[in-house]
Amino acid sequence: MKTLRGIHLEKPISVTILGHAYQIRSDADAEEVQEIARYVNDKFTAIMDHVGGLSERKLAILVAFDIASDYFQVLKDKGGAVRDFETRIRSLNRRIDSAMT
Repeated sequence: MKTLRGIHLEKPISVTILGHAYQIRSDADAEEVQEIARYVNDKFTAIMDHVGGLSERKLAILVAFDIASDYFQVLKDKGGAVRDFETRIRSLNRRIDSAMT
């Protein structure tokens, strides 16, 4: 049994990316794995449509870079939301403190 970050990967789930079938072993439910596979497949398709004639290796690198870019944007957005939330909490705390004195 293989592990990934402490997670036991047990059940194989069949996914298709660029017409190739792959068996993915995951503890995630099949629907989530299929959703991820669709996302990856859509990234491949979008980049292939935009930049044709690439080797599969170069295409895979561009897709990985694009997915990493999406990930970093989500982290950035999340960080901004957390900072906004913290600012609002401090403001509310000041209001509560001033109302109680």
